[in-house]
Amino acid sequence: MERIAFHLHIRDGKREAYREEHESVPEALEEAYLESGAGLETYSVFEKDGHVFGFMELEDSEVIEEVMEQSEAQAEWAEVMDPILEDEDDIWMDEVYRMV
Repeated sequence: MERIAFHLHIRDGKREAYREEHESVPEALEEAYLESGAGLETYSVFEKDGHVFGFMELEDSEVIEEVMEQSEAQAEWAEVMDPILEDEDDIWMDEVYRMV
C-alpha cells in the first residue's frame, strides 16, 4: 500500500468558497478516482488557516496521477478550484516518517 500527500494554499479571501465546494464534490470526480484501478483505500483532505493537506492510501500512485492529469472530471474540478487555490508547481510531499 502506497501513501501519498500534497499541500496547497488557498487564495486570500477564498477559504469559505473552498470549504463550500467540498460539501458537494462531484460524483463523477469521486467515481474517476474510485474506478481508476489505483486501488484507492483512503482519500482525506484537511484545511486550516488556508493551508490544505491531502492524504491518500492506494495501491498504485501512478494510476491516480494519470487520472489527475487526464480525466474530464478532474479537469472540470480544476476549473472550479483554479480561482480558489494558489498556483503551485510542486505540491506532492515526501513521506519522511511512518510509525505504523
